[in-house]
Amino acid sequence: MLSVVLATYNEEKNIEKCLRSIKEIAGEIIVVDGSSTDKTPDLAKKLGAKVIITSNKPNFHINKQMAMDEAKGELVLQLDADEWPDDELKEFIKRTHKIIMKEGYRGPLAWWLKRKNYFLGQYFQKGGQYPDPVIRLYVNGYAKLPQKDVHEQMQVKGEIGWAEGHLIHFANPTFADYLRKFGTYTSFKAHQLEKDGIQINPVTTLEYIGIKPLKTFLQIFIRHKGFVDGVPGFVFAVMSGLHHAVAYLQLWELKEKKKLAKEGNYASR
Repeated sequence: MLSVVLATYNEEKNIEKCLRSIKEIAGEIIVVDGSSTDKTPDLAKKLGAKVIITSNKPNFHINKQMAMDEAKGELVLQLDADEWPDDELKEFIKRTHKIIMKEGYRGPLAWWLKRKNYFLGQYFQKGGQYPDPVIRLYVNGYAKLPQKDVHEQMQVKGEIGWAEGHLIHFANPTFADYLRKFGTYTSFKAHQLEKDGIQINPVTTLEYIGIKPLKTFLQIFIRHKGFVDGVPGFVFAVMSGLHHAVAYLQLWELKEKKKLAKEGNYASR
């Protein structure tokens, strides 16, 4: 049996297309929902998913791992609600399931999946966003998420192979969607910086406001040939660089709020 597992939060725009895309190959569908305020849980249930309601964690990989832990199938496919496998990948998954069920199987225990990422009206070709490999398919019991970062990969106990086909990643149908997620990621990063003991001073300000954004832009747009993707490639490189600056400014704000609260002045302001 193939288990398909997801963590969701307010994904009513995506969840139906995602679940319909894998219904033909999934033996079970497990959705761990972070207390969505929209129709996501109801839509998932209507499409046959087992839905588990929990809190919406800052690091959504915690909820992803909860879904992975519930999987009963021999083979597990972990998806985001804004992803779906193309036909070639679905055929690969069906073949792979038959192969791992054979006695004496000695092959890979997880597989890298290539992703096609949609941004500003097109799918990326370069800029480090294609093939954008992610480990999402694995033999049950041999992979887990570290649950430390929003962009981490699964840890696998064994050989990792490459899957055929692609995951279609429709994460940013509009720039507003991108900005919403940008804010979530930078906020999470700000708390990570605080946990890591990053201080606000002239040196770190230069690093996070100037050096890191410029370095990231050059890596994406020049080194990884983001210029091939035209204006969307340029915008993505700029925003990726700004991720460092915005997270740093949010860290600065966090520290100021705590300072004012400690002095008893925050509430009055």
